[in-house]
Amino acid sequence: MKQNSRERVLDRIRRARADAPLAPEPARGYLTTHTPDTPDTILDLLHENLADYRAIVHRTTETGLPALVAELLDRHDAHTVAVPPGLPAAWLSATTAEQHHDADTTLTPHELDTTDAVVTSCALAIAETGTIVLDGGPGQGRRALTLVPDLHVCVVRAEDQVVASVPQALPRLDPTRPQTWISGPSATSDIELDRVEGVHGPRRLDVVIVTR
Repeated sequence: MKQNSRERVLDRIRRARADAPLAPEPARGYLTTHTPDTPDTILDLLHENLADYRAIVHRTTETGLPALVAELLDRHDAHTVAVPPGLPAAWLSATTAEQHHDADTTLTPHELDTTDAVVTSCALAIAETGTIVLDGGPGQGRRALTLVPDLHVCVVRAEDQVVASVPQALPRLDPTRPQTWISGPSATSDIELDRVEGVHGPRRLDVVIVTR
């Protein structure tokens, strides 16, 4: 069989290296984080980096969460809210916004486009990068739910969903799930660096960190 140029080059490389020793395994003693491993330090760093990306960050307790969610929807004049499957009903128990449950019937593109907000949980939050990770798990829903409505209110449990770094996050994530990594509201800029928000997703991101 006639070889093409690529195969001829690769064949010459293989023959030249036939007796070469195997490359040593590289040392992998990397730091997994640059952040002191204390809960308060990690939460403060997450808060700071999310705010740096222009997300609005709030802290509350489990008891205060329903009232805060209702206040945020009110503050942004959100009259309708998309509800992903598995979202705790208590989180929206204080709001008067009309709830559109994606679990019962999948919301159409038009219905999503006319929905003011979405409230979700998350898979993880990464402090060093100010990143929220969604993977379609309970309380998160499909990706479209968090890309179409103009306001995304994302609830993060401080106790078990916040990690310091990406190396700490990756082993806790399922690589087969559809992940979305969010750092602030959707934004882009043109060649003159004029920032425009809301082009590829929500124009406003409110992150609620729930502590005990």
